[in-house]
Amino acid sequence: MGRNCHPLLSGRRSKAEKYNHGLSSAELLALASLCEVFLPPLPSVSLEGKEDRPGQALESFYKASGAQAPVPDKVAEIVVKRLLTEAVILIRVVLLMLSTKLGTLMLCGSLCLSEKWPYINNFSSMSLEKREKVLQKWFKNWIFTPVRIAFFILKTFCLFVFFCQLDENGKNPAWEAIDYHVENDEDVSEVQQERPLEKGIVETMYETDSTIVQSLTQKGLQVTKDSKQNVYKIKCDVVIVGSGCGGGVAAAVLASAGQKVVVIEKGNYFTPKDYSLLEGPSFEQLYESGGILPTTDASMTILAGSTVGGGSAVNWSACIKTPKSLLQEWAGDYKLPLFGSPDYLSAMDIVWERIGVTENCVQEGFQNQVLQKGCKNLGLDVERIPRNSSENHYCGSCGHGCKSGDKKGTDSTWLVDAVNHGAVILTGCKAERFILEKSDNGSTRTMKCSGVIAKALNNDIRMKFQIETKATISACGALLTPPLMISSGLKNQHIGKNLHLHPVLMAWGYFPDSNLEFKGKNYEGGIITSAHKVVSADSEVRALIETPEFSPAKFSVFCPWLSGIDFKQTMLKYSRTAHLITIIRDRGSGEVKVEGRISHKLDQLDKENLKAGLRQALRILIAAGAVEVGTHRSDGQQLKCEGITEKEVEQFLDTVYAAEGPKSPVENWMVYGTAHQMGSCRMGVNEKEGAVDENGQSWEAEGLYVCDASVFPSAVGVNPMITIQSTAYCLSKRIAESLREQSS
Repeated sequence: MGRNCHPLLSGRRSKAEKYNHGLSSAELLALASLCEVFLPPLPSVSLEGKEDRPGQALESFYKASGAQAPVPDKVAEIVVKRLLTEAVILIRVVLLMLSTKLGTLMLCGSLCLSEKWPYINNFSSMSLEKREKVLQKWFKNWIFTPVRIAFFILKTFCLFVFFCQLDENGKNPAWEAIDYHVENDEDVSEVQQERPLEKGIVETMYETDSTIVQSLTQKGLQVTKDSKQNVYKIKCDVVIVGSGCGGGVAAAVLASAGQKVVVIEKGNYFTPKDYSLLEGPSFEQLYESGGILPTTDASMTILAGSTVGGGSAVNWSACIKTPKSLLQEWAGDYKLPLFGSPDYLSAMDIVWERIGVTENCVQEGFQNQVLQKGCKNLGLDVERIPRNSSENHYCGSCGHGCKSGDKKGTDSTWLVDAVNHGAVILTGCKAERFILEKSDNGSTRTMKCSGVIAKALNNDIRMKFQIETKATISACGALLTPPLMISSGLKNQHIGKNLHLHPVLMAWGYFPDSNLEFKGKNYEGGIITSAHKVVSADSEVRALIETPEFSPAKFSVFCPWLSGIDFKQTMLKYSRTAHLITIIRDRGSGEVKVEGRISHKLDQLDKENLKAGLRQALRILIAAGAVEVGTHRSDGQQLKCEGITEKEVEQFLDTVYAAEGPKSPVENWMVYGTAHQMGSCRMGVNEKEGAVDENGQSWEAEGLYVCDASVFPSAVGVNPMITIQSTAYCLSKRIAESLREQSS
């Protein structure tokens, strides 16, 4: 099967693929034995069949095993490539122990004993049934939680790899069995064929040391080669690190103001015709850390865009203006007049228009039908969610890039404006540090920023880039701006702190195909087109209930693992399982000072709000007619709904709460999700209150600005795209005015 997409998004691998994980054969054997437990081969009679699915597909899924190549090798690659050093050490120690008899005895106890010589088996020699019992015990073990985390991580990676892998036809053998289909019949003639950023893009993946200077010069940049310092010196007015909601807007505003702008983006540039909608390669190319980015305690998994357009290229299109109550809070309590000004309100309107926001949806997807029906039956309010796409946009795969080109991210709006005014976008290029020197102009700021040092991720370009500017803007997001500032030598106490993540818990409800009221599958239709607010007695919003994009690999990762047969039965219900997410405005916060090392802690109010949202989501699913509902708690918490009484529903809801993560000393635990990051370089009236001032300028370094969600004083409480772009618009307008004054 051919697929019209970019080679990096095709998922095609060479037959002789080489692995660099470095695991020994003994470690790999232990890993394969674990993968077989997570996804075991089963006799077909052990699972409930689906009459509407082809028998051959079901039979293949029954027999599929996580131990089959190349799953264990790919899991090992992810472990070594994506995890923090201490997590890699932990997992390798566990694998080494399981590869020996003594280590297996320590981890598995009497289950590894045999009546025959040699009496003690290592893990791979144990029966599948006994190995499953071992993991079931460890997932409930609340004493040695690091070992539990190791098994949980391996379970996550095994299932992620299995449902992302592709055969020679570009399909996953399990898709047909679980009733999942990737669109492959797009009318390519209707998809945007041109590359809107072509006139301003320089893609380092296609360059070498012998071509890069000419390519940059052709785009109108002043470039000199300094072999002594091993750098290419590039002169411009403004350099912006990052091309997402903040950087894209800033680039357009400043380029339109006559400034020569360079945007550096570590991700690659893709257009609608490039997207494949395939989970594996899309995560790898479009997301930070390949879509595998947990907090240090493994309690939360984080999604953050990492491509031209940043999060706006892969988000779920929800456009919600900054709540008035929040603007009052930021302007009043935090003493930041910007957020109470007409300029900010005007910026929201400008952003709204530029990204083509519409407020209606012509055809609802399966999950939004469920949300609306459940709310209606309960007499609850449900709100339409505007989107930066047309009213006819019926796409459930925008998390993997919008193949129709209907969604208007910064890559098709603000960045187009920027390159049309002479901006240059340098892709596959990662900022290493800002160029800081002592300030001698009598400013209250002790340093001055004169640009950034960056390197190409393509090894064919060995020299670094030294981009020298009048103004430098960090817009690489709340997870990367703080580490970049800290590694450059900045020391403000607020850099890297106050990280808010809008933690998410999910409730699910199963609606069999026999329920004809709800049309479609859970991966079809607009992702977020409606929402319900959970409010307190005094009308304060406690949580926001929306619908997620939940493709098979993501579904399998969050799905509680109780046994191999239970997991496969759950996956067979995938396409008609609706999920509702509970999002809160977190009062608790976290920290990110080193790239990839992220922590976050909920406070008690956060937990209460999550509990209230989760319970309301379950009520909505039950009211919509789900035959069973549940949460993602590790014990597989669920309720059969047929013939249930209101009293029984309430008794079940009384057992629902926001559980701790897998590292906590509890038997039942949960893993949280998040796709919004903010506040880690917050704005403040002085250096004691924030890392940047009301103009987005660092309190320590003149000429260094931040234009992304890092500057938010607190969490927003709603999908933040409009707030990020509006804030960036205001800040970049001020930067443009400052540069104009400097030159006059």
